[in-house]
Formats: sequence, C-alpha cells, structure tokens
Amino acid sequence: MTTTGAEPAGRAASPPRLWWWERPRSFVFDVILALLSAVECAMLGVDFAGQTGLPVPLAVLMGFLAGGLLLFRRRWPIPVVLVAVAIMPANMGYLMVVVGLYTLAASEIPRRITGLLACMAVVGMFVVLLVHLHNLGDSDGDQQALWIVALIAGLMAVGMTAPPLLLGLYAGARHRLVESLRERADGLERELSLLADRAEERAEWARNEERTRIAREMHDVVAHRVSLMVVHAAALEAVAAKDPEKAVRNAALVGDMGRQALTELREMLGVLRTGDGTTRPPAPRAAVPKAPANGDGPCLDELDALIGESQRAGMTVELNVDGERVTYEREVEQTVYRVVQEALTNVHKHAPGAKVQVRLAHRVSEVAVLVLNGPADGVAADAGLPSGGNGLVGMKERVSALGGGCVWGATDEGGFRVSAVLPDRRAVVAG
Repeated sequence: MTTTGAEPAGRAASPPRLWWWERPRSFVFDVILALLSAVECAMLGVDFAGQTGLPVPLAVLMGFLAGGLLLFRRRWPIPVVLVAVAIMPANMGYLMVVVGLYTLAASEIPRRITGLLACMAVVGMFVVLLVHLHNLGDSDGDQQALWIVALIAGLMAVGMTAPPLLLGLYAGARHRLVESLRERADGLERELSLLADRAEERAEWARNEERTRIAREMHDVVAHRVSLMVVHAAALEAVAAKDPEKAVRNAALVGDMGRQALTELREMLGVLRTGDGTTRPPAPRAAVPKAPANGDGPCLDELDALIGESQRAGMTVELNVDGERVTYEREVEQTVYRVVQEALTNVHKHAPGAKVQVRLAHRVSEVAVLVLNGPADGVAADAGLPSGGNGLVGMKERVSALGGGCVWGATDEGGFRVSAVLPDRRAVVAG
C-alpha cells in the first residue's frame, strides 16, 4: 500500500477468491484434472468389474466418483491420497496418486505425514505393478524372472511417485519463499511509508522551529535599535527649538542607531542567503561599532556599549558585576546579552524615565543576570512604542534551550524585574 492507501502501480489487484481457490483459473484447472481422473477410473473400472464379477455400471460409477475426488485436492490433500492408495488394488487411480502426492508435498502439511503417505503410495503401487506384470508374463516360477519383474515394478513405482513428490516439495518451498519475500516487501513498504510520514513531520517541525528562531532573532535585532531611535526622535522633537546642539547630538544618535540596525539586519540576511553561517563583511563606517571578530553575535564584553546606548537616550542605568570575569560559550554570552537588551527595551517602552539596575553574577556553576527597574517617571514623555508581547516569550525560549531558567514579574515598588540563570558552559577561563 502507498501513503494514499492505493495499490502500487506495479502490483495488480488480487482477483476474487472462489471457495478455496485463489484464482478462477485454478478452479478450472482442478475441474479438468478431476474430469480426467474420473474418466480414467471409470474406464479402468470396466476391467475391474470383469475381474471381480461386479456389475459394470456400479464399477464405472464407483471409479467415476473416486476419481472425481481430485477436485478437492487443494482443500483436503490427505483424504485424496488415501483414496488413491485405497483404489490401487482395483488397478485405477494412477493420476490421483501423481497429482495428490504433488499437492501433498506442496502444502503446509507436516513432512512426517507427507513421508508416510508417500511410502504407502510407493508400496501400494509396487505391489499392484508387481502383480500386474507377473500376471502379464509367462513366468514359470523362475526365481531370476521374478527378481526382474520385482525390479521393474520397483523402478516404475518410484518413477511414478518420486518426481511429483520432489516437484511438489520444490513448488511449496518456492511458494513459501515468494510469500515471505512479498510479506517482507509489504513490511518494508509500510516502514518506508511511516518513515516518510515521520520525515515530513520532522521537516514541518524543523520549518516551524526555524521560523520561530528567525522571528526571535529579528525581534532581538530590530526591537531594541528601533526603540532607541524612537526615544531619541521624541527627545529630538522636544529640544529642537530650545537646544539646537542637543538636537544635533540626538539626530546623530538616531543615525547611528539606524546604521547599527541595518548592519545587523544585513548580517542576518546574509546568513539566511548563504545557509552556512558565513556573511559578507559590511562596509566600514566610522560611527558604527565593529561587530565581534568571530562574527558570532554579541557577547558579554558588549554590555557596556549596550547600556551606554540607553544612557545616551536619557535612561539611568547602573551595571554591577560580581565574581571573576569568565568567557562562556558563544550561546550563553549571546543569551545573557539578549536578556539585558530585551529588558532595557521594555523599560523604554513601558517605564520611560525609570531607573534601572543591571546585575551580572559569575558563580561557580552558573551565570546569573538581573535587570530591575523602578516605576516610570511621570515627568518623562511616553514614546508610544508598540508592544507585541513576543520579546519575553522569545527570551524564555532562548534561556530554556540552554538548560537555564528565566522569570519576570512586577515588583512591590511598582517596577519590573527580569532574571535569568544559565549553566556554566564555560569554553575558556579568562586568566
């Protein structure tokens, strides 16, 4: 069966069964064999009637009915062979013996039963042929002539029973082999179908995961930069007429933020195009901070620059680092950076003017980060930044993927708290 439930193109549909015959042509073949056997037994029944004195019609009818039992050879091969052996003394049933032994050997009947019935057929045919050949000859009791007759009868008995028996054994073994191969092929086809379904499910899951990852990366890259640009633009609008110098500085910051956002987007789109993680280095700009040398994204060393951007936007941010500086794996450092970035972006959106504390702790077996902000300053103007609620979800996905934990929630003072703890997947200890 294929994945659609239809039969394979190379395999024809099975014809309807007729009782115990798998195909109509098998039924026709058995009918022809039964008729031939019945006619043979009926004709030989005439000689048997003359030898025993039975009425000829009765002997013919008995021979016809006995030979017709060959029609049931596929269903009941043992009774057919037994009847054939039983009517041998009447010098009839030779076709029944040959066909019956073939069917018996080709069937699933235990070999010990097949061997026993074959021996009975050989002995019975030998005795019948021996008597018949002895009666045909002018034997005068010569011992040498009797041995010759016995040898001829034995050879004829073996010659009539051994070939169909061996051919039946071969046909049965071949049929069982074909059935085994067909079942194995069907099993392999079902397994291939299941593997194809699972591969399709895995591919769909991978596509969904990749879409989620790309959406998370795009959010991390764009949201923070654009939020700062909006904040600076609002400040630029407020001080444009009062303080032209400050307006110029804010305009320059907005330009820097835009160029940084474009640079990061260009790097990410380059990764998506090549598919191998290699990107074309962006054109150097004096006002744009350089990306990490390895091109693997932000690291802990860039936290100062990240916090400086928020400070230039008017936010009061304090950074505290506990413990000895350690170099972690790239994913760990990038995740810590993104947690701080997302937390600062949310402060810009929802708590303008609030004071923020960023605490980074290098512990024995983990690295922890905490971003805590107070309530919004009522004096600061709200930049009106939209929020889709995806940043915190993506942040938790990042942390959970590395085996860490991430929580957030409001504080009693009216602020907000974001904390994350990641395992110490240390690459190199800074010495």
